[in-house]
Amino acid sequence: MTNVKLAVIYYSSGGTNHQLAKWAEEGAKAAGADVKVLKIPETAPQAAIESNPAWKSHVEAAKDVPEVTLNDLEWADAIVFSVPTRFGNIASQVQAFIDTTGGLWFHGKLANKVVSAMSSAQNPHGGQEATILSLYTTMYHWGAIVAAPGFTDPVTFAAGGNPYGTSVTVGQDGRMIEDVQAAVKHQAKRTVTVAEWVKKGSQ
Repeated sequence: MTNVKLAVIYYSSGGTNHQLAKWAEEGAKAAGADVKVLKIPETAPQAAIESNPAWKSHVEAAKDVPEVTLNDLEWADAIVFSVPTRFGNIASQVQAFIDTTGGLWFHGKLANKVVSAMSSAQNPHGGQEATILSLYTTMYHWGAIVAAPGFTDPVTFAAGGNPYGTSVTVGQDGRMIEDVQAAVKHQAKRTVTVAEWVKKGSQ
């Protein structure tokens, strides 16, 4: 059987979700997956980006990361999303990309993808869980299979105990407060493992 193909798709304005995506890549590769790390295209006005030094700095730092395309979704057996919360929901950039997937959905090309999601916010109850669950609502429409981490490993508790997907709080200094690296890697490995089960069952 060929290796599971995993797309780690993220949107990040300050760098947090880019870092989560890179940890997910490490965890998935350790589980034997072929991995692509892909960013969701920026749709904010350049003036808005220029007005925020951290945002501007991250855009420059991630300039060589390829942007996700619909072909990447079709290629992938599994997908890990990492997105920030915006008022308890996904960022508009993420929604804009998801809104382009109608053709793939219509032709059944997104069914049975194994998916999982992570999120971040600036305070512990800033909407991380709601953001992940909101994203999963779209995944149910796709006919995808959600592989949430649950409490399948003690690292989930150490990272703050979010069973829906790893989430992290980011302080005013832009640094992550909880230590979530191990939880992210576990979540990525679990997503790959579930995708392997699905892939074996369909062959």
